[in-house]
Amino acid sequence: MSQPPGGVQVGERAVVLGGSIAGLFAGQVLAEAYREVVVVDRDRLFGVTGTRRATPQAFHAHALLARGQRAIEELFPGITEESRAAGVPTGDVGADLRWVINGQRLPKIRTGLVCLAIPRTALEQHVRKRVRALPNVTFLEGRDVEELVTTRDRGRVTGVRILHQRDGSSEVLPADLVVDATGRGSRLPVWLAELGYQPPAEEQIKIRLSYTTRHYRLPPGALGTDLAYIVAQTPSHPRGAVFARERALPNGGDRYVLSLNAHLGDHAPTEPDGFLAYARTVPVPEIHHALRTAEPLDEIRAYQFPTSLWRHYERLTRFPDGLLVLGDALASPNPVYAQGNTITAVEALVLRDHLRRGAEPRPAEFFADVAPTVRAAWDINVLGDLAYPQVVGERTPRIRLACAYLARVHRAVADDPVVAESFLRVAGLIDGPQALLRPRMLARVLGRRHPAPRPTVAPAAVSS
Repeated sequence: MSQPPGGVQVGERAVVLGGSIAGLFAGQVLAEAYREVVVVDRDRLFGVTGTRRATPQAFHAHALLARGQRAIEELFPGITEESRAAGVPTGDVGADLRWVINGQRLPKIRTGLVCLAIPRTALEQHVRKRVRALPNVTFLEGRDVEELVTTRDRGRVTGVRILHQRDGSSEVLPADLVVDATGRGSRLPVWLAELGYQPPAEEQIKIRLSYTTRHYRLPPGALGTDLAYIVAQTPSHPRGAVFARERALPNGGDRYVLSLNAHLGDHAPTEPDGFLAYARTVPVPEIHHALRTAEPLDEIRAYQFPTSLWRHYERLTRFPDGLLVLGDALASPNPVYAQGNTITAVEALVLRDHLRRGAEPRPAEFFADVAPTVRAAWDINVLGDLAYPQVVGERTPRIRLACAYLARVHRAVADDPVVAESFLRVAGLIDGPQALLRPRMLARVLGRRHPAPRPTVAPAAVSS
């Protein structure tokens, strides 16, 4: 095979474990630097419609944060316009979305930040088509990864042993670099322990998040020109929702998705009457009103996400060469903040930067360079989740102060467009959380009296 398209060859073969979003992003950047890239997955990836077994969360509402849209556009130039041409709703994060926090609507503001309201399945299809078209990328479907293969001293990973589901045979797939993109169920900590390495420390926040979702047909313009309602969960309003327009349907009307979400074991029923009644408790009456005349397109499905997880590979002092970790296998934060695909896309850009130096990425340097992106998102998770008294976690004086300040920010955004825009930039991972602590922001948030929110769901309605 000829020189890789990127022009700077780092190695002969890279193997990516996992063919979902993280694996596809990795495959895209690795194809610039390796003569051959092989993506291995246990599922069928092509010729499949709907939600795959490995990604049940894909059934539920998804969108890309502003930073994620920019990162994916860097990885796949033109994909935003390609998606728009295919009917994916696209708009301004502040002007075309209806944000609701503590039951109050944020002012409409034009931010210049792009919201690509693309369903997870559609995003995978667009990206997989792009990656599959690369001449040096091969996909192996229906294969389980049994173990890592290493040098005798176990200091370097040299490939993986894979099992063919069709006939039970196994083979070793040699590699100069292996990238684990197998998601939060990654077996890498176990494999490392078997090789004599210390597994990474795990940071967890037990949130017991639930999503319950159904898709509907509604008349065109049901939300006017807006793309979605984004109803944030807060302690005073613990039930949230995403009600979003996904695409025009060929036989008339628009397809909408409604995902109802809550922490701490509260959840919407999966039978229609209960689902509708639960939707009525969300502090946006228009959602319940729209559902009364909407045509259901599928059955109601639930998805449970018990714990946010960050595996701290950046803290390890020993780690084998020839091995990296990307995506949910490294960190899978609370999906209610929609950060997962964005974090993964930025990690892929970091990997690309390392590869363009012309040498194999060093694991310690890579993990150190992606950690700040994960940290920025994780801090948002921590402050949002620990604001709930029932969520278990260490509340240092600094965290208590930050949670109290975030509550003030949530109150200020309803009537201060300047604070609202800064908040949306931080939520979209364009700016770090420190942007809300600049003197100008402190003065606006703390210098005005903002009424405390009135709860719409009594505490007794939230089961433990």
